Amino acid sequence: MALELTGKLIKVLPEVTGQGKNGAWNKQEFVIETNDPQFPKKVCMTAWGDKANDLKQFAQGDTLKATFSLESREYNERWYTEARAYRIELVEGDAIRPDSAPVGRTEQPRQQPRTASQSQPAGVPFNTSFDDESNDLPF
Repeated sequence: MALELTGKLIKVLPEVTGQGKNGAWNKQEFVIETNDPQFPKKVCMTAWGDKANDLKQFAQGDTLKATFSLESREYNERWYTEARAYRIELVEGDAIRPDSAPVGRTEQPRQQPRTASQSQPAGVPFNTSFDDESNDLPF
């Protein structure tokens, strides 16, 4: 199962190395913050082996796309879940970020369509019109 996550690289944690029955290993954890403007999430991911070395080419604040798989394992009747990144790519440009408009272009905020109850002031009957000719206010 392949999943993808796009976000800003927040932190790269120290590299961890060790020796196992199959030889030496290394892993590096890193944190990505999603681009959701309303509820951004921070996700800690793990890069193993050569992918941990590839992580060194990215700087804090870069927008990355990580392809990963989730894996859970049990130890002493407790479950541990890991997001294991197997492809990490730099996202080109800021087009992926919804909170920024392209250079030279300003977008007007979208307005919600008005309902019939919002188009008339409160306390005025629904079928009343406000033409300039029928407006007999003294000011």
